[in-house]
Amino acid sequence: MTDFADTLTALPDPDDGAEFYARVPLKRALAWVVDASLVLVASVIIVPFTAFTALFYLPFLILMVGFAYRWFTIAGRSATWGMRLMGIELRDHTGARLDGTGALLHTLGYAVSVAAMPLQLISMGMMALTPYGRGLTDTLMGTAMINRPG
Repeated sequence: MTDFADTLTALPDPDDGAEFYARVPLKRALAWVVDASLVLVASVIIVPFTAFTALFYLPFLILMVGFAYRWFTIAGRSATWGMRLMGIELRDHTGARLDGTGALLHTLGYAVSVAAMPLQLISMGMMALTPYGRGLTDTLMGTAMINRPG
């Protein structure tokens, strides 16, 4: 039996494969809460190892920990731990999981959106209202979040 993840040659169509996009915006939001919580906890754990000097640049530390977390977890299995918990993953325009470069570019796009809050608000609106549930970075890269194929 062939694994769907290996045979996907394009993103599923939202009309024909609606099950791949069912509740994805909600799952994506919940995954973000989980991921943000993990990044915050990891950042707090790191602070004592800097002789508490990280308290002076805590927002930057959180940004860097979050960037590394997103990049490496998405590069590993095309999903952060929060996304995995919610049963969703990122796929590129061919339907393949993101590789290290794709994960880096997606994470960079996310970081830019978060740094410029109006971009993040637009991105969130796009996720809620577009057929593929794509945000700004997804639209630029041709990626989409889907329910993990069984």
